[in-house]
Amino acid sequence: MRAEGKTRRSRRLWTIGVCAALAAATYAVPAQADGARPAASGDTRGADRLAARDVVRPAKPTWRETPSGTDARFRGLAAVGRKSAWVAGTEGTVLRTSDGGRSWRDVSPPGASGLEFRDVEAFDSRRAVVLAIGEGDASRVLRTDDGGATWTETFRNDEPAAFYNCVSFFDRSNGLAVSDPVDGRFRILATSDGGRSWSVLPDSGMPDALPGEAGFAASGQCLVTAGTQDAWLSTGGGDHARVLHSRDRGRTWKAADATVPAGDPARGVFALAFRDRDHGLAVGGDFTADLPSPDAAAVTGNGGRSWRQSVKPPPAYRSGVAWLPHSRSGALAVGPTGTDLTRDGGRTWRTIDTGSYDTVDCTRAGACWAAGEKGRVALLGRG
Repeated sequence: MRAEGKTRRSRRLWTIGVCAALAAATYAVPAQADGARPAASGDTRGADRLAARDVVRPAKPTWRETPSGTDARFRGLAAVGRKSAWVAGTEGTVLRTSDGGRSWRDVSPPGASGLEFRDVEAFDSRRAVVLAIGEGDASRVLRTDDGGATWTETFRNDEPAAFYNCVSFFDRSNGLAVSDPVDGRFRILATSDGGRSWSVLPDSGMPDALPGEAGFAASGQCLVTAGTQDAWLSTGGGDHARVLHSRDRGRTWKAADATVPAGDPARGVFALAFRDRDHGLAVGGDFTADLPSPDAAAVTGNGGRSWRQSVKPPPAYRSGVAWLPHSRSGALAVGPTGTDLTRDGGRTWRTIDTGSYDTVDCTRAGACWAAGEKGRVALLGRG
């Protein structure tokens, strides 16, 4: 692809224009019944200016695939900006782009081909943390400070019963990782130095896990944060799906039932997204191929103390979800059978694409990325 001025301008419109247009469309939708607060006036004016300048008609959101050059399956995704993003996946693969996906650099850690990366958290275009999943010492955390030129292993699990699924950060220093239950309770790992060192938190503040309950390492979104203290983790596999919430960086947790179907190891809440400490989305269902997943989305307006079923959920299992930038009610959900859009805070969803993606992430700067099987990585544009 040519890197001439017109081409660069077009690519910029893909990301800024579509997100601004979708955001502007949501402002005309009445606030949801949970009492969602309007966005700050500065955010609204910014979205309106972008929409007026860059969009002459309603934008049709479209995923524009970028050439990753690999067949790895990417369930880990960190969107840094319009030009910069990281993906992590099978066979220890980590890629990074700094030109909006026109090219991807293989920055996989040496000797990591036997690891299964399921999550990546990036602080910027050079500093990132990746999580490898698996039983026992297969669960590891690695960090880079030079764009993936070198990596340091900062955690290797030594508990045979632990299986880490997701990692999330409150800021550049403080973060958490979550494991499936050990001795009947979910295990939380914490860092206060940006992932350079980790320690297991006491489980005295963690509720007992349900029989068969676990997390899902499907998109890096089974553990999410908002602000400096609040964290949520999602579960499935038990008699009912739950979302656990911590207000003190993972030391104490309270559990709430979600409306997403569970009762089977393949069912539950797979991904969460919170746009602030009150308003959140949950998606999931049954990941078994060709099985229906009704009622596979829920919303909360009170920080996860209670969840309400979406009036019109996505038509099938979804593994990833993200709020649109500059929007108080727009979001995307992705899964193996398609992408869905909500413009009313998760009450109703509409399928806008039938391509396969496992995870999605959007930045405040106005870029949305998705990644999935067979090396698929895409940037949201407009048709």
